[in-house]
Amino acid sequence: MCHSSKAHADSSPPIRPLMVLCLAIATMGPSCEKLGKDPGPMTDESRQFERARLVEDHIIPSGVSDPRVLAAMARVPRHRFVPEGYASMAYLDEPLPIGHGQTISQPSLVALMVQALSLKGREKVLEVGTGSGYQTAVLAELVPHVFTIEIVEPLAKQAEVMLTELGYLNVTIRVGDGYQGWKEEAPFDAIIVTAAPDHVPEPLLTHLVVGGRMILPVGRVIQDLLLITRTKEGYQRTNVATVRFVPMTGEATEGPEKP
Repeated sequence: MCHSSKAHADSSPPIRPLMVLCLAIATMGPSCEKLGKDPGPMTDESRQFERARLVEDHIIPSGVSDPRVLAAMARVPRHRFVPEGYASMAYLDEPLPIGHGQTISQPSLVALMVQALSLKGREKVLEVGTGSGYQTAVLAELVPHVFTIEIVEPLAKQAEVMLTELGYLNVTIRVGDGYQGWKEEAPFDAIIVTAAPDHVPEPLLTHLVVGGRMILPVGRVIQDLLLITRTKEGYQRTNVATVRFVPMTGEATEGPEKP
């Protein structure tokens, strides 16, 4: 739900669009069976090449090199997660409005955040801020199950319908305030937050397993994108980028917990 400054390009050789498509097809995720049902004016085949071009021209230069993340970005049909009036713009590397004062994040930033979690395919993931469900779908391509929380009920319902229609059955959506996380399902190997609190929510830190990672924007107006790793001794924090997300609402606006 934001945009960011571009990261430095990776030094590895560029991946060509057709190579990305071959990788995507070779490792088909749950979305592939449904893609032919796109009701839009463009066929999904033509949009596949738009996704491949997006990967080559924007996502790889932003510093994303994980082949699993690149393949997921080449597979997930972003045009299905934006309002119909913006479908033609779906493969621009830009945030787009999705209603209710929210936006769908630019694809290069989605990929950068997901890559930062270092997902290997076995992790239990919590997403705070489902939004349109686009980033949820990318995560669902990579791990066995995604738990995701959305405070805006109409967005949560729309995302659930679309994710189900596209075949992502390894997603559980909850309507509610994500500040406290999901106690019943904790702990998690990875947590990703798509709206910006002005401080790191303490409950989310406690939801991480030792060795687990959380990425989230922190700050007002312009934020630091923080990667937090839980260790046996505590938490390590790394500033990944400067970003601009919509603010986290609900309990996050009340300030950090008092000791």
